[in-house]
Amino acid sequence: MSLEFNDSQPIYRQLRDRVIAMILDGVLKEGDPLPSVRNVAAEFRVNPLTVLKSYQQLVDEKLVESRRGLGMFINAGARDLLLQGERQKFLQEEWPRISANIQRLGLTPDELLKAAKGVKKP
Repeated sequence: MSLEFNDSQPIYRQLRDRVIAMILDGVLKEGDPLPSVRNVAAEFRVNPLTVLKSYQQLVDEKLVESRRGLGMFINAGARDLLLQGERQKFLQEEWPRISANIQRLGLTPDELLKAAKGVKKP
């Protein structure tokens, strides 16, 4: 888990968002363990309570489960749940701005498709 912190969000939120990105990208899969709170805290030189708070948010969102004495694990269906939420968020928050920009620039569907084909997928 590589991460540089910024001042725009609390650190616990940035840690949570990084785990979510790893789930969406397929780096962490269903049933995989999360790195231990102690290891993450030591690696990023943050308070273990900060890491625990980020992990607890993931538990509250039903993306991760805590197994007593074993650690935290990615729940079955976590990626699908995230995709559903991220798609909805994109359509409600980002798409209207993108769509308005497309219209403002007068881009045609053919131009957009041609540009999309030229973009390499990660």
